[in-house]
Amino acid sequence: MTSIHFLQNGPEATLNTNKVTILFTHGSGAPMDTDFMNYFAEKLGNQGHNIIRFEFPFMAERRTTGKKRPPDRAPKLLEFWQQVIDQHPQRPLYIMGKSLGGRMASMIADEMNVTGTICLGYPFHPPNKPENTRTAHLENAKTPCLIIQGTRDPFGRPDEVEHYSLSDKIRVYWSENGNHNLSPRKKSGRTDEQNWSEALAVINAFINETNS
Repeated sequence: MTSIHFLQNGPEATLNTNKVTILFTHGSGAPMDTDFMNYFAEKLGNQGHNIIRFEFPFMAERRTTGKKRPPDRAPKLLEFWQQVIDQHPQRPLYIMGKSLGGRMASMIADEMNVTGTICLGYPFHPPNKPENTRTAHLENAKTPCLIIQGTRDPFGRPDEVEHYSLSDKIRVYWSENGNHNLSPRKKSGRTDEQNWSEALAVINAFINETNS
């Protein structure tokens, strides 16, 4: 079994059954302690949730060696997600990821019997390749899933996503003028803080609804 380094925010007692636990991981290009990842982990932790971050082996190796390597293929990433979930038997348990991490979470959620899935910037398709959709498993998803997507996200914009056949367990929240990091253009008059704080409110509402 691979040794995993975790970063924790929120209450110290991660096995406190009165609290929600959220396993949170990164996307393909940046580690678990970027400004984006720190913001959501710290804010959700301050609101009383147990936030536990981890890195996939390809990113942990990059941190150690300094050499950038592409993500592992889906089977290996899914196996690693399963390993992490198996180490956290407490419920309610949400699995959350940025981009690639969220996509992998949505692919394993049903078989792992988690409470819900949260995807921050879902890669519905590669940029400029809208025909290469990554949505087949979302059509029959049974686990409640929240996708928070920027309206300018090149991995899936509103006029594309509205035509997908998604399960009624999936809800998509659109972050105004947001890119793949939910960041708006300066000329929009909006800020990262505004978009990210609105996303936090949506996440908390989703947790309250699915954990009632």
